[in-house]
Amino acid sequence: MPELPEVSALAAYLDERLAGATIERVQIGAVHALKTADPPYTSLVGRRVDSVGRRGKFLVMVTVPGDGAAGGGTDDGGRVAVVVHLALGGWVRMLDALPGAKIPRGKGYVAARLGFVRDGVESGLEFTESGTFKKLALYIVRRLEEVPGITDLGPEPLEDDFTLEAFRKVLGHKKQIKGLLRDQKLIAGIGNAYSDEILHAAKISPFAIASTFDDETSERLYGALRSVLATAQQDALGHGPEDLKDEKRRTMRVHRRAGEPCPVCGDTILEVSFADSALQYCPTCQTGGKPLADRRTSKFLK
Repeated sequence: MPELPEVSALAAYLDERLAGATIERVQIGAVHALKTADPPYTSLVGRRVDSVGRRGKFLVMVTVPGDGAAGGGTDDGGRVAVVVHLALGGWVRMLDALPGAKIPRGKGYVAARLGFVRDGVESGLEFTESGTFKKLALYIVRRLEEVPGITDLGPEPLEDDFTLEAFRKVLGHKKQIKGLLRDQKLIAGIGNAYSDEILHAAKISPFAIASTFDDETSERLYGALRSVLATAQQDALGHGPEDLKDEKRRTMRVHRRAGEPCPVCGDTILEVSFADSALQYCPTCQTGGKPLADRRTSKFLK
């Protein structure tokens, strides 16, 4: 699943290419992917893209009335946002021309398509999804608070107001640190991949209980969190959608690298599997050399 660094870079890439463009065509390829009915998706035609940004793991395209597009009676200057959660298998694909009138069959799973014109140049954007379980979600809303999941999002971990003191309050929850970092209600934008990377950088077991951390451990984890995410975000900027996933894998130290040597100590990276995911860690760096055999039975918590 794309996380904060990739979604930030993706938003910047799309903003550079689509801000100021007029939406000329909107097509929905999967009815279940569209989660809202008011405003209707057809009302996007004729609107102008004001900006493309991010909140948590959500991609947010803000549109404003263009020539021939009504404001819709909103209280915020007629703004309407297209909000997309890419989920586990979702991604985007840029097109060099305005898409055709219909989504052709046999071209892969396309949840939605948008066509744009900016300064006389046509382009298109597809939201695609791979895998068996289709969970990509698209919302067309007048206010971001109308999107389930955004209302309850925790603070953005790279913002200035996410201080060490604010982080220590989050750590007050009696939860395993791996799960806490992934909890979007506590911290926005971190998922399975970067929680692995952050914990490896901080030399902390994924099963450690957050509320037991002393001041030194909390400060070390805070520094690792900010450093790992900021570095990954900077590395991702400037890459197109087709490169971002590969870039994410290239820069990972432990995530999805089970069986490989740890780049810090050389020990073999190990994995703990769950029903629908897995975590990776270095025993020497994070658990004193002891393997974490299973989440439910391991007693090694520090």
